[in-house]
Amino acid sequence: MQPLLLNLYRTISGWSEPLLPFVLQRRARSGKEDIARLDERLGRASLERPGGDLVWLHGVSVGESLSLLPLIAAITRDHPEVQILVTSATRTSADLMGQRLPRGVIHQYAPVDAPGAVARFLAHWQPRLGLFVESELWPNLILQAKASGVRLGLVSARMTEESFEGWFKRRAAARTLLQTFDLILPQDRATASRLERLGARLGPGLNLKTLGAPLPCDAGELEALSVQLAGRKVILAASTHPGEDALIARAYAEAGVAKGLLVIAPRHPDRAVEIAAELTTMGFQVARRSQSDPIVPATTAYLADSLGEMGLLFRLADVAIMGGSFVPGIGGHNPLEPALLGPAIVVGPHTFNASEIYEDLVDRVGAILAQDEQALARHIRGLCQYADIGDQISQAALAYARQQGDALDQALRLISPLMARP
Repeated sequence: MQPLLLNLYRTISGWSEPLLPFVLQRRARSGKEDIARLDERLGRASLERPGGDLVWLHGVSVGESLSLLPLIAAITRDHPEVQILVTSATRTSADLMGQRLPRGVIHQYAPVDAPGAVARFLAHWQPRLGLFVESELWPNLILQAKASGVRLGLVSARMTEESFEGWFKRRAAARTLLQTFDLILPQDRATASRLERLGARLGPGLNLKTLGAPLPCDAGELEALSVQLAGRKVILAASTHPGEDALIARAYAEAGVAKGLLVIAPRHPDRAVEIAAELTTMGFQVARRSQSDPIVPATTAYLADSLGEMGLLFRLADVAIMGGSFVPGIGGHNPLEPALLGPAIVVGPHTFNASEIYEDLVDRVGAILAQDEQALARHIRGLCQYADIGDQISQAALAYARQQGDALDQALRLISPLMARP
């Protein structure tokens, strides 16, 4: 018998379902949903289901979706007969998946967690196995999938202390949801401890964000931008959030980099107009990638307001300052993406999203910690003055990144039986 809280959740979400089209349309008007694909959010597929067994992988947003790519590649390699469906919930993740998914892999928006939408989604796609990444515990999606015979895995599972505290107050519901999964692979030791306290049965650790090949880039664009840079030192602020752009720009200005260029790549490019105005007010001469502005000698800041080009930007950078780590509440972004591509990594103090990775990198001097704006300015100055130090840091980061691949093979040995017919 399911806990009362889960039954109540199902009832209320069912009652509210007639309002969902209006809610989604309003979100679409504000740019938060894709107006052309709202039916997918209501569980109505926009594509036919291919024949054969289908594995469904779900990551809610950009980081989670991108982390699925090495797992998708491994499943495709070991099980070429299996069809793969990927779902995500945000427009940015859908755009990136459209660029990065291998040929033949299907993307759809995830259905909202309402009984009717979930039922339509499951009836159409009929997955044999569903793999959720990180922290997706949507009750209707999980319980209805299980009831329809879908085997379930929670891979690269992550649970913050705040999320644990919330679920611990509802631990009967949490235990029911977690014990629905046939396989749970925790991302780190802290998550493993929290999930065990909630009643989960755990397999070995797996952090998908430590896996994968280097991010791709367009070779022609790399050559063209390299020519425009003409040997200038590139300081990249990667995946920044509000409050970080000005902080990093001030630190860069304080560092006084000779023949340098500040490149800012916001996590959400729709902030570009705001960032450009802020940089201009600070005295920078700004060029914008989305406007095809060239980098000329007078350019002092380049706003990389584009999607899917971090592989290009990391290859160009001498120093990569990791966004999401200089303001509270974000928790940092995956440092192994730049680690595979050569820049010296600098990170702020807020890294709870990947704390073990960052701690390991800092311990191995594969990244430098800047506690505040003043420290960031010192590190930028030092790394630009002493290139050999930056080279040592990037080599240590690369060595660490290349050590992380064994966990995926172990995970595939546990996932593969879940794909088999009973």
